[in-house]
This record gives sequence, structure tokens and C-alpha cells, in this order.
Amino acid sequence: MTKHADIAHAVVDEAGTTLAAEAGIRLGGRPAALWQLLVLVNLLSARISAEIAIAAARELNEAGGTTPDGMASLSWRDRVDALGRGHYVRYDESTATRLGECADRVREEYKGDLRRLGERSEHRAHRVESMLQEFSGIGPTGAVMFCREVQAVWPWLRPYTDKYVLGGARKVGLPRDGDKLARLVEGDDIVHLAAGLARIARDGDLADRVRERIG
Repeated sequence: MTKHADIAHAVVDEAGTTLAAEAGIRLGGRPAALWQLLVLVNLLSARISAEIAIAAARELNEAGGTTPDGMASLSWRDRVDALGRGHYVRYDESTATRLGECADRVREEYKGDLRRLGERSEHRAHRVESMLQEFSGIGPTGAVMFCREVQAVWPWLRPYTDKYVLGGARKVGLPRDGDKLARLVEGDDIVHLAAGLARIARDGDLADRVRERIG
């Protein structure tokens, strides 16, 4: 195993948990999981900690917002209350409105199934990013987060990298090239490598721990 491969595996082991996994979302081919990822990304797009956004996503799911229909069936107050239980209080009212608008858009534009978004994108990453930004509350950063995570179940997006993934790669001495990064790990681990590198880009202590692992 090359030194780069050693580093990549250390990144996966130390920091490779995806945001979806942290929020208890089991990504798969099911429409519900894709919707839950969209909600999570929407919550993460605000100026609020990832921990609070993830807690709020869990509360919304517990309240019944696990599908576009479920979210639409929640009243605005139900959504505000769920966000409050997750301590997502600074943006709770505006976010409750946005999530209702997102649910309506998924139901009307994609008939409740975000797999149609992937199909309509013609499997082009830039089109996926653009289409995601049509949802209320999701800008370029949110679209990138969605793509980085959804490559777990949309292999045609792989390897999906962004400035955070490549910035993390630079910090630990890995190539700043998606194809080269993908060759360092097997199969689905590219998703965990991307997740880990994105975390490392924001957290210098993680980079230090990776370096300690490989000596």
C-alpha cells in the first residue's frame, strides 16, 4: 500500500462519517432518504453549528417529516416546535417556511421523488447543483453538500469533489484531484474519504490526528 493510500484510509477511519449517517439517515435508493438528505442540507446551509442542524433534522423526522408529504402535513407550528427541540431557534420560523416550500416543490416538480432530479440532470454534476439551488434555502454550498453525500447512492456522480474535499486533501498531503483520490480507496469508501477530507478542511486538529495515525 502506498503512503497516499495509507493516508486515505486513516482519513476514512478518523473522520469518514457522513453527515447523513450522523443524522440517522440511511441513504439508499428510497425517495424518503433523498428527501431527508435535502432537509438536512437545508438546515446545514444556515449560519448554525452542524451539531444543531443534525439534531434539528432528527427532530423533524421524529415529528413525521420523513417524506415530502409528511413534511407538508406538518403545520408551520409543528415544524417550528420540532426545530426548537433541536435548539435550531435562531432561524426556526424562516426555516419552517422554507421546508414547507421545499416539500411543495418536490411534490409538484418531482412527484415526491428526488430520483427524478438525478434523471433530469442527465447525470451531470453541474446540472444537479443548479437544480438543487432552485429549492428555497439551498445555495451553492448546500448543493455541494448534497452532491458530496448523495454520491453514496448515485455512483454516476463519483468521484464528486469540491473545494473543501480538495482543501482537506492538501492539508494531509493527498492529491488535489478527484480521480486520483478515488483510486486510493475501494468502492463506496470514496464517499467516506470525501466526507473526511471535507471535515479536515475545517478542523486542523483532525489533520493532526490523521498524521499521527500514519506516523
